[in-house]
Amino acid sequence: MWTSLHASVHRTIRSRHLLKRNQRLLIAVSGGQDSLCLTQIMLDLQPKWGWYLGIVHCDHKWRDDSQANAKYVEKLAEKLSIPFYLETASQPLKSEAAARNWRYQVFNAIAFANNYQCIITGHTATDRAETLLYNLIRGSGADGLQALTWQRPLLNQIMLVRPLLEVTRSQTGKFCQDFQLQIWLDSTNLDLKYARNRIRQELLPYLQEKFNPKVESNLAQTAELLQAEVEYLEQAADELRQKAEVQTNEPENSFTLLRLNRQVLQKAPLALQRRAIRQILQQIMSNAPNFEHIEKLVALITAPNRSQTDPFPGGVIAVVEDEWICLKKIIQLIFNQIQVKTWRSSAYSFASLCVKNYINRVFRTNICKNRINLLKARLLRITDE
Repeated sequence: MWTSLHASVHRTIRSRHLLKRNQRLLIAVSGGQDSLCLTQIMLDLQPKWGWYLGIVHCDHKWRDDSQANAKYVEKLAEKLSIPFYLETASQPLKSEAAARNWRYQVFNAIAFANNYQCIITGHTATDRAETLLYNLIRGSGADGLQALTWQRPLLNQIMLVRPLLEVTRSQTGKFCQDFQLQIWLDSTNLDLKYARNRIRQELLPYLQEKFNPKVESNLAQTAELLQAEVEYLEQAADELRQKAEVQTNEPENSFTLLRLNRQVLQKAPLALQRRAIRQILQQIMSNAPNFEHIEKLVALITAPNRSQTDPFPGGVIAVVEDEWICLKKIIQLIFNQIQVKTWRSSAYSFASLCVKNYINRVFRTNICKNRINLLKARLLRITDE
């Protein structure tokens, strides 16, 4: 049976160039209404597109019935004559974020091992609205508020695609009823200890009742508008970063990683400065930079000469040197390059001299005495070992 929802998703895939003909697609199926709706639609569209479909399910071991849930999805795949892939967590995952990261790692690994080009998920406009609200409450910028994107690249040139982002959860529920698709109810979706569940069950219904019945679709539309603006700003920021960034030609053992031309950055609007700085920090930090990290480095664009930041996570400090912002390895890393002598006195003198020379060369006079004393004390402990 061909429905208006089939036609809508078909148009979306074609107009947004989400998928190509004859691709190998791996569908992520939890057993809930969104993923069952997605599976049925993809199966019905398959003759038109010539796709090769597979189903993947992740057992997070969160619930007592998780194994039965996985078995249900496996039987569904068997009934539909679609290859099935299952991955079970070695132990229950502690948070939603950890579960999401593990899930996408699994999807990517299975897709790569079995030559699937795209991973298809059943995220809807409702998910998009919930994610926007969740990120807004957490204090995210435009990048977080754009919420879920239509597609994004994963590892190994595999694409993550979300073809249902214009479909609401009420629509997927009605679709499952019309096609008599048996939904596996996930009890964790009812647990109000999770912020997303409180948004889904309490905040969104309240907003719909008290403010706007169409708040769900309006928020999803806002996320769509922000996505286009974020893409433009990221491209402009990348161009700014490339103009401002100068890789150093100093020897490999130099402590300077790169230099940023302050005059180039000063000519740009603050929004682009922040984005360019974030891109730079992403190169040197192990975790995503937060607002405080970005603002510390942005402040150096107009700061006096010899100003510097506190160390960033990842072992880097930023120092103003005339028209440049220099990103340098923090002074503690010098311990990795000091060859400790066998005799305590010679080792201490040698290390102390190295530290003093390094301070003079890199930080000049802009470092406090207690930091020098701390370094000396640490060196003294090393030589005692």
